[in-house]
Amino acid sequence: MNSIRAFWSKQKQLFTPFVLQLLVIMFLIEFVKGAILISILPVYMQSALSLSAVIIGWTLAVQYIGDNAFRGPIGWVIDKAGYRPVMLTGVALTFISVLMLVLFSHFAWLIVACALLGIGTSPLWPCVITGATESGGQEANGTMMSVIYMSWLTGVGLGPIVINFFVTDTYATAFRILLVLTGLSVIIAMFLPGQKGGGGYRAVYQLWKARPSRGNARPLSERLEAWTADRIRRSRQYIAEVKASLHVSWVFYPALFLQTFAIGLLTPVLTIYARSVLELTPAQYSLFLVLGGGITVLFLIPVGKLVDRFGARKFVNAGLLVSSSALMLFTVSENVTTLFMMVTLLGCGFALIIPSWNALIASVIPKEKRGAVWGFFLTIEGSGTVLGPIVSGLLSDHIGYHAPFIASGIVILVMFVLQLFIFIDRKVVVR
Repeated sequence: MNSIRAFWSKQKQLFTPFVLQLLVIMFLIEFVKGAILISILPVYMQSALSLSAVIIGWTLAVQYIGDNAFRGPIGWVIDKAGYRPVMLTGVALTFISVLMLVLFSHFAWLIVACALLGIGTSPLWPCVITGATESGGQEANGTMMSVIYMSWLTGVGLGPIVINFFVTDTYATAFRILLVLTGLSVIIAMFLPGQKGGGGYRAVYQLWKARPSRGNARPLSERLEAWTADRIRRSRQYIAEVKASLHVSWVFYPALFLQTFAIGLLTPVLTIYARSVLELTPAQYSLFLVLGGGITVLFLIPVGKLVDRFGARKFVNAGLLVSSSALMLFTVSENVTTLFMMVTLLGCGFALIIPSWNALIASVIPKEKRGAVWGFFLTIEGSGTVLGPIVSGLLSDHIGYHAPFIASGIVILVMFVLQLFIFIDRKVVVR
C-alpha cells in the first residue's frame, strides 16, 4: 500500500499542471503540423500542382529551416524571459500560418506559410523539453523523454490519420479543424508561467520604462551600436560558459545531426511511396501509420523507466540496429504482411531509441543553462530535418522512391558506429 502511495506521489511530482499544459500544447501543434506536412501538402502539391519531389522537398525544408533557425536563440530567451511569452508568440504565428493556407492557394504563398509555420513551431521543443526535464529532475530523464515523445508521436501520428477523413477537394473542413486546434493551443499558452528568473514581458516593459529621456538620449546609431556590442559580448560569454560545462566527445554532435537527418529523409516520400509504389488503400495506409506509431507509443514509457534504472547506452545500440535493419528491408517486402512486419520492427526500434537517446542528451546538460543548451542541441538536430527532405527529393527523382528508405537505414547504421565512440562523463549514461 505504501509503495502504491509512493508511486502516485512521484507521478504527481512529475506531471504537474505546468508539464501537462506543455504536453497538451505539444500534442495539438504536432497534430496540426503532422496533418499539414504529411497528409495535405505533399499530396496536394504533387496531384493538384504537379510539382516534382525536389520542389516538394524544398518546400518542406523551408518549414524546417524556419523551425531550426530560431531554436538556439529561443533556448536562451526561455532562460531569460520565461515560457508564456515564448510559447504564446510561437503558437500565435502557427495560427497565422494555418490561416494563410486557408486563404491563399498560390505556390508562393504556400512557401511563405510553411516558413511561418516553422518559425511559429520553433519554440515548441525548447519549451517542452526544458520545462519537462526541469520539473522531472535528473533521475527521471528517461521517463520524461518517453512522455514528451509520446505526446509528440500521438499528435504527429493522429494528425495525418484523422485529417484524412475530412479532406475533400477544397480541404476547407480539414483546415477549419486545424484552425480550431491551433486556437485552443493559443488559449492554453496564455496560462503558462510568465517569468523565469525575472524575465518576461515585465522585463521588456521595465527596459522601455528606463529608457533615457529625449534630451539625454544618445543618437540612435550609437545606441544600436552599443546594444549590439553588448549582445555580442554576452552571447560569447554565455556560449563559452556552456561549452565549458559540457563533457562530450566530438562525435556526439554529428550523431545529433544524423538522428533527425534519417527521419527527414522519409518525410517527403512516406505518403507518396505508400500510395504510388505500394498501392496501399487509405485504410491500409492508416493501419500502417497506427501500427508503427502505436507500437512506439506503447513501449515508450516502459523503455523510459528501464533507461532510468539501467542506463541508456545498451537501449540506444539495440534500437539503432533494429531500426536500420527494418528500414533497409522495408523496400524489399513483397506483400502486405511482410510490410507490416517491418513496420512493427521499426516501431520497436524507435521505441528503444527515443527515450534512451534523449535521456543520454539530457544527462549532459547543466541545470543552470538548460534552455540554452537544449536550444543549441535542438538546432543541430533540426539541421538534419532541413537537409533530409532536400536530399530525399534528389534521391527520389534520380534513383526512385525506395532510395530514401535505404539511405535512412544506412544513416542510422553510421549513427550506431558513432555511438560506440561517444563517451559521456555521466555514470547514468555509460553503464
